[in-house]
Amino acid sequence: MHFTFILTPVVFAAAATAKQCKNITVPVCISARNGVFDIPTLQGNADATTFAQNLTSIRGNFTQEALLGYATVTGNYNISVKFCKPDVEKGTNPTVQVLTHGLGFDKTYWDLPFNDYNYSYIDVAVDHHGFCTLSIDRLGEGNSSKADPLGVLQAPAEMSALYELTMMLRSGTLPSVPQAFNKIVHVGHSFGSGLSYLLAVMHPTASDGLILTGFSQNGSFLAPTVASWDSKLARLNQPLRFGNISYTSVSGAFSMMGASASNLTAISNGLAQFNITVGEIQQVLQTTDLGDLFAGLQPTQLPHMADLPSGYLTWTDAGSNQYAFLLPEYYDPSILQFAESSKFPYTLGELLTIGSLPKMAPMFKGPVQILTGRQDAIYCGGDCLATGDPAVASIPAKSKMAFPLARTFEAYIQPNTAHGINLHYNSTGAFNVIQRFLTREGLGSS
Repeated sequence: MHFTFILTPVVFAAAATAKQCKNITVPVCISARNGVFDIPTLQGNADATTFAQNLTSIRGNFTQEALLGYATVTGNYNISVKFCKPDVEKGTNPTVQVLTHGLGFDKTYWDLPFNDYNYSYIDVAVDHHGFCTLSIDRLGEGNSSKADPLGVLQAPAEMSALYELTMMLRSGTLPSVPQAFNKIVHVGHSFGSGLSYLLAVMHPTASDGLILTGFSQNGSFLAPTVASWDSKLARLNQPLRFGNISYTSVSGAFSMMGASASNLTAISNGLAQFNITVGEIQQVLQTTDLGDLFAGLQPTQLPHMADLPSGYLTWTDAGSNQYAFLLPEYYDPSILQFAESSKFPYTLGELLTIGSLPKMAPMFKGPVQILTGRQDAIYCGGDCLATGDPAVASIPAKSKMAFPLARTFEAYIQPNTAHGINLHYNSTGAFNVIQRFLTREGLGSS
């Protein structure tokens, strides 16, 4: 296992070039064997809590308890992607990285519009290392088509969409990208890593290499994670982004109440008259679900996903976000507020299938790197080095057994980092670890 303390961005001798990117809507036809679950329609937040209680109970496997059988799910959907390539391409045989985000994010996880894009994975991969990238909004998320959050949006169906995109890249039929790629690498985060892993299980020749970030095969900590989220219906938690309330109607209501009603500073100053400090009020607005209520209040935050059905859920507030994704003192406090106000939902079907991945990818022969933050709470319980066995270097390293034919297997533990790797101060160090691994394995652009 490589364990290198990389805390700062690599300094390159040559000036980085600018990437060229285009947003594309790609029609796909999916076909997947999904589970059929006996879960009643959620009517409110109390039902979301009941679902979480059942899912996390130690009495048994709730996924199996609710499973009635299996059915083949088919359908035509649109997947929103962003394709990026270097301004000046290296050679004639470029490598494309297919980037799949996890729960709670959309494809901007890989190109964060925060602090002048200083946390951009795509900038490092494309501008500094010459890769092409295809970042995707998973089926049901971001600007991709919405779908049934229980019957359709499960791991198998979402993997089917990923497979279709991969085959388009391989054959040169991806719209607006008239190029066939001989070298395709799949890079995932969390649930997106699970989908990339499932792709390698079901279609072992579809990918030339796997990078699984925020990942291990230890599911012991999923239950406390789900419990910490205190899930709410997304449409009730952030109604301006995920409900059926329009910005126009909200601004009109505020106009009737007076201009100051839409000004959070004015609200804070007004409430301060009741012997509560402005700082305390701002803490309430920023760290509780009251802050989520205001997400989308500005016209620049107009929703991607209005009027979601009740099977779309989200964690309750910034505290839940921090617990699952961030390590205190090693991230910019403002990125937590950014991440909370711009979060995306997860679905009942995803939660029911996230822990049902096969134990092995027995036929995958490409190189595999698992890169997980040492303090990852979701897949390592807060310390990826706490294996309880001196012979096992880390919890992610145990996954080597899942890839018996892999050409290379590496488990890299990123220091001072929790589950949301891309949101930490030292994220670019992790990004460069990935690019160097791919280049060493002969998967760089050439």
